[in-house]
Amino acid sequence: MDFGEPEHIGMLRESIRRMLDRHATREQMAKWDEEDKVPRALMEHIRELGICGMTVPESFGGTGRDVLGTMVAVEELSRRSMVIATLYLMNSCYGSMNILASGSEEQKQRLLPQLADGQLLFAYGLSEPDVGSDLASVRTRAERHGDKVIINGTKRWCSGAEIADYIYALVRSGEPDARYKNLSLVLLPTNAKGIELTHIPAMGARGLNTNDVSLVDVEISIDDVVGGEDGWNNGWTRLAGPALEVEKLEVAAMALGIAAQAVDDAWEYSQQRKQFGSRICSVQSIRHMLADVQTKLAAARLMLYRGCWLADNNLPCSAETSMAKMYVCELGLEIVLTCQKIMGAYGYAKGFDMERYVRDMLLMPIIGGSTAIQKNNIANRMGLPKS
Repeated sequence: MDFGEPEHIGMLRESIRRMLDRHATREQMAKWDEEDKVPRALMEHIRELGICGMTVPESFGGTGRDVLGTMVAVEELSRRSMVIATLYLMNSCYGSMNILASGSEEQKQRLLPQLADGQLLFAYGLSEPDVGSDLASVRTRAERHGDKVIINGTKRWCSGAEIADYIYALVRSGEPDARYKNLSLVLLPTNAKGIELTHIPAMGARGLNTNDVSLVDVEISIDDVVGGEDGWNNGWTRLAGPALEVEKLEVAAMALGIAAQAVDDAWEYSQQRKQFGSRICSVQSIRHMLADVQTKLAAARLMLYRGCWLADNNLPCSAETSMAKMYVCELGLEIVLTCQKIMGAYGYAKGFDMERYVRDMLLMPIIGGSTAIQKNNIANRMGLPKS
């Protein structure tokens, strides 16, 4: 086993940190959080790093599949804000990984070069007002009329839809009782007639709106059904494919980045803050809390990177990616709440980054498959009998 970090990963971290210090400072991020708006123009600076091609083969203009590199990029961007990391994910994962895994050859030729160049952003349109984890129960309806598809329904929790180029949506395209065999994935251009967005205010992830998306007689071509003709009524197998395993790692990487920055902030604060004539880092209870969060952070990083290694080597990893998603997100929440406690009132007050870390981290065990769903996945994939 080699636990050393490859040279290119270290260089990747440094380039991302330099970019953030120039174009997304802590002060700018606080302003964007307050305004609940991160500019899409920031994506141009991410694009200039050359990291958008790490999920696209060279034959389509990318640099080749590098799951570890992609997750380290997510981790580093999340140190400044999970919202900035989500911008990157909307391109490299929601877009590139899904089109590569499930798109038709025509869709790959048309979209992957633009995705590899950082030009396109995808938002997910999977959940609905009454549909969360049970995605096979979606009600948004797609009806085929020759080479045209007409879509009606409502999608919920479509984060970033207001700046995306496409919504990657799951729709019901077959008979209601043909569960799992009546679903299709479609690409909805966000400028299509009949699409209306409604912002859903949230306590965290501020800066990249989450939305209700109303779809009224939205017309697309059969060419925008993911997989083309072969994808019609065959969406479930595409949804539950290899891109899903990496999606679990994406959320874990965001949680790791938030937790890592919280630890760094609390570590530094403990050396600056003085009470009763001494720095609080000399107080045993504070030292123990800091030792705990450093240890938990190291364990979370190992769990995530092992999942990345398995995915990079195309090894079975469904249970391991669920473990990583569950463990890193739950442990990350513990870490951030401990760091907030170390900073006392300064960890709770507006105007300090720690309270934003807490708001954002509360979301991590929920999105990308809740902790309860991941526990089900682990038990099922490891063959635990149900009766």
